[in-house]
Amino acid sequence: MNHQPSPFAPARTQLDAVPKALRARGYRFIAVTPATHRIVNARPENGMACGIADVFGWNRNFTPEILGPELFAIAQSAGVVVPAGNARSGVWRSLVRAASLGELILLHSSFPTDSPESVFFGPDTYRFADTVAAYLARRPVIGRAIDIGCGTGAVGLAIARAYPGAQVVLADLSPAALAAASANAAAAGLANVCCCHSDLLDGVEGRFDLIVANPPYLIDPAARLYRHGGGRLGEGVSLRIVRTAPPLLAPGGSLVLYTGCAIVDGRDAFREAALPLVEAAGCRWTYREIDPDVFGEELAGGAYAGADRIAAVALTVERPS
Repeated sequence: MNHQPSPFAPARTQLDAVPKALRARGYRFIAVTPATHRIVNARPENGMACGIADVFGWNRNFTPEILGPELFAIAQSAGVVVPAGNARSGVWRSLVRAASLGELILLHSSFPTDSPESVFFGPDTYRFADTVAAYLARRPVIGRAIDIGCGTGAVGLAIARAYPGAQVVLADLSPAALAAASANAAAAGLANVCCCHSDLLDGVEGRFDLIVANPPYLIDPAARLYRHGGGRLGEGVSLRIVRTAPPLLAPGGSLVLYTGCAIVDGRDAFREAALPLVEAAGCRWTYREIDPDVFGEELAGGAYAGADRIAAVALTVERPS
């Protein structure tokens, strides 16, 4: 378990210098699942970093010459690298990782993400981004948007890039997530973004043309914010969004919710609970499975011992104009 202090503190400065420097060096890294990350890093040849992506992507121990003096100095000034073990060994470790999403370089937490303060980025982020991008392809104008439970801010920042005239709010309950999102927004040079501390939509005002969310949807015994959805099988936070978002949609506005649901005896209990809420709010909806089988390792016991599978799904809710 990683017991290093979180680099994502509200008072931390110069964090945005790290993704800026990485982008200038043509950095690219696709974040993988924790299971894949663990397997790849366990290979004997991967014990130490051999390049920049090994340091900030695979999060392997490194020696300063791997980064070069300029990038190492930037990382030190930002407080994101620390000695690994004995300081006299000359071996260091990064407290952050960086992932690519299109042209964005996004800071997120080091591996493994065991801390309650962890800011997560992984395959779900890419699926969420693709889901929202597919919606945006048929939406010519957005004046105001919000990414609730924004984490790294990845999808909210992608919206801000696509709609430079829009106001985009990045909202999260986690101060660490907001610090990461703020740094990522600054690194991307996006002036049409603001960060807001909010428990889902409780801390925001006004109406939105677009609300997007990728809430936690698993039962996590450690109750980590980025992972624990509550309810019987992880659907609690997602259903709360379905209840609270429609009144905050502007006429013609939409909610795009990417989440997961446990399928038990062939039934999708989240869908059965969510759609009546949408219809009671007078909204239209579409619903589809994006990936029929995610987090299969959760089925081995615990809350999911009786589940057939866990599916990634997208619910789009549209308020009439």
